[in-house]
Amino acid sequence: MGMEEEYAWVIDFLPGGRSSERAGEPMAQLCGERFFTLFEVTVKPGQTLMFGQRIYIGPAERAEIDRIRKRLIFDELTGTARTEMPNALAKILNYREADFVGFFNKAGPLSVRLHQLELINGIGKRHLQQIIEARETKPFENFADIHARLPLMPDPVTLLSNRILEEMHGAVQHYLFVRPPRAEDR
Repeated sequence: MGMEEEYAWVIDFLPGGRSSERAGEPMAQLCGERFFTLFEVTVKPGQTLMFGQRIYIGPAERAEIDRIRKRLIFDELTGTARTEMPNALAKILNYREADFVGFFNKAGPLSVRLHQLELINGIGKRHLQQIIEARETKPFENFADIHARLPLMPDPVTLLSNRILEEMHGAVQHYLFVRPPRAEDR
């Protein structure tokens, strides 16, 4: 399927469009569910979107979205979208919990000195060792299991959310979860 997003989550809805645009067609800003791609879309007339709503944006007939206007970089998000982003990320992470728990179960070394898990702020050598030992005993089942078995480690959803935000800002060497920005957006 490639690098396409099928579903996205609403992080801002502007029923009257942007104040800077004359047409004033309803628009929204969205965060993709799979690669956390940021989009600006035109909303079909008469549709009202809710913050944190999951909507279809794939190639087939779309119920709420007229067209995808453009891919955004984090700095192009509205203030509301930036404020809403942590809530949307928490919803996406919980919705895709099995994928992200799988990351904790399968993440491996990037090099002799660096492990994928260490790219997440809050996971240092000590937590890394605890995660590896715990998952060798028994793979993690869900976020609650990670938290229960590693009580001194910060909340996994918060750790992942912070890493995804860092990747969205584009100031990282290794991308674990977010589609890297296009060269022209860097």
